[in-house]
Amino acid sequence: MSKRLGMELYLKEEFLQATGCFKERGVRNTLLLLTEEQKKYGVAAASTGNHAGALAYHSAQMGIPSMVVMPIHAPITKINKAERSGGKIVLHGASMAEAKHYAMTMAKEKKMMYINGYDHPNVIEGQGTIGIEVIEQVPNVDAILVPCGGGSLLAGTAIAIKHLKPDCEVYGVVTDKTYSMVEALKKNERVTIPLEPSIADGLAVNKVGANTFHNMRGFVDKMVVVREDWVARAIMHVIEEEKVVIEGAAAVGIAAIMAGLFPHLKGKTVVAVCSGGNIDATTLTRALERGMAAEGRLVKFKVTVSDRPGGLAELCSMLASLGVTMRDCVPERAWVKGDVFSVQVSISLKNWLL
Repeated sequence: MSKRLGMELYLKEEFLQATGCFKERGVRNTLLLLTEEQKKYGVAAASTGNHAGALAYHSAQMGIPSMVVMPIHAPITKINKAERSGGKIVLHGASMAEAKHYAMTMAKEKKMMYINGYDHPNVIEGQGTIGIEVIEQVPNVDAILVPCGGGSLLAGTAIAIKHLKPDCEVYGVVTDKTYSMVEALKKNERVTIPLEPSIADGLAVNKVGANTFHNMRGFVDKMVVVREDWVARAIMHVIEEEKVVIEGAAAVGIAAIMAGLFPHLKGKTVVAVCSGGNIDATTLTRALERGMAAEGRLVKFKVTVSDRPGGLAELCSMLASLGVTMRDCVPERAWVKGDVFSVQVSISLKNWLL
């Protein structure tokens, strides 16, 4: 992708972690710092998926009891992965806020330690190891692009980068539906934003963490907002060009480059943190179709043809001569204006020439 995007682009492949995301770093660090009494009673958390999987996996590895509450609408891939990791998974609440409230209530009753996946100081510290590794692996890095949801990844990485290489630019990237950090910085206080369905579900946090918000300021050069259709295109291009699958949250940095939001980084050495690869098949299918549609590889239109024998066949023959493949063909007769011997056909095509 470096050649096409006009820069020396490195991907920090956090999807290669055991649970498929960067969350392991903060979780492991936090569990290692627990007291013996805390280990005895165990840990609890609320998560839309990745934090759940990481906590369940590493607490099981270390023999620490755990309970993770996930919203009932969490991606099935992340629910299954968390359950396979060995922890106790509880589905509760229609939103992250409801799941979090329930998890904190249960943790208090059971004397478990509640670990906030994006605001616990030890979690932020653990995520910062990404910044250390980036400087070790790409010492000449000019800029790093970091996805931002609750903020622990951005805060930890930014602090580490700026201490080790102050001249390296650090950018936080969000989508136009997951912009809670942008609003917080704009108003100089944490604010609550309405949550919308997002292809970058891992960034869908309606209010950023208190510790992440206060600690990242002064270390992040700029926040950038990218449209979700560019995220879909980025997922598609990473699959095609790098031969790996990443989730929406992991693709935002690449999406921002593709969208032309970093023209000043042309010719420079850039690291994009690909935070995870836990995307379910349904979301992946939608992302690929949206990506192809955005680039004109999928085309949809309506055309009126004769409803007499051979009319539709003539249309199909013409489309075949253009080198395109018909994906869907839906005829409509009842509401067509004009000739009663006409049929309106809604067609979607795959353009193999692009």
